[in-house]
Amino acid sequence: MQMDEGRYITTGSFRTHYYEVGTGEPVILIHGGGAGADGWSNWMTGSADIFGQRMRAIVPDLVGFGRSDKPDPAAFTYDQDTRNQQLIDFIEALELERVNLIGNSMGGATALGVTMERPDLVANLVLMGSAGYSNTVSPELSTIVNYDFTPEGMRQVVSALTNPDYRASDAQIDYRYQASIDPATREAYAATMAWVRDVGMAYPHDEIAKIKTRTLVVNGKDDKVCPPDFAYGILQLIEDSTGIFLPRCGHWAMIEHPELFARLTLDFLLPSQDTAA
Repeated sequence: MQMDEGRYITTGSFRTHYYEVGTGEPVILIHGGGAGADGWSNWMTGSADIFGQRMRAIVPDLVGFGRSDKPDPAAFTYDQDTRNQQLIDFIEALELERVNLIGNSMGGATALGVTMERPDLVANLVLMGSAGYSNTVSPELSTIVNYDFTPEGMRQVVSALTNPDYRASDAQIDYRYQASIDPATREAYAATMAWVRDVGMAYPHDEIAKIKTRTLVVNGKDDKVCPPDFAYGILQLIEDSTGIFLPRCGHWAMIEHPELFARLTLDFLLPSQDTAA
């Protein structure tokens, strides 16, 4: 896919950049928080087009990532409450009444937060390799949090995020590396990861358990960043939840297995209207 410029919309005190593919019922695809992550590299080069064949796929850049604004950390807090509010403001700015949310990793924590704070805005929730359940830091997550802004460091990040058989292309590594070393992005990432180290992204389990929204939990069996135990925990907490665990898959189902992930998720979001006789 040839990269396009996308669009901007005001969300609170800053601008959010986003892409759109397709028409129909809206689904918002939320990227994770690894170095160099954004809507383009996480979604637009993989499964966004597949979602766009049946839905209006909307792909925002979280604040501090991609082409969204990167406020000065000296006067701005890069915490989870800020990302949750960004997405709420984004949905309302687009004048969407109810949306489907799909969140990966930090994007999953954001989708969880919005669903807890504003359940009226969320029709269905999909959590894929989602943060938000535990603050346990694995060696793989530590690689991401302590990224050193070098090409080799980026290769280590991508390796930590994917299954052992996945081979990232040089172009993929270079895109994320170049994105990560933009001065404003680097400052925002450092502030974001400092917050993760100090506070973590886990929500109180009793708050997660209050979610009544129909939920799909997808996790790679080889995910070392948000391992299957986290997904099992979320499934136990959310009453109306379904789980899918993918073999030969790490933290990036939408990149490692884009067609399979999109098909399974679309079947959940747009179930057949046919009924048995």
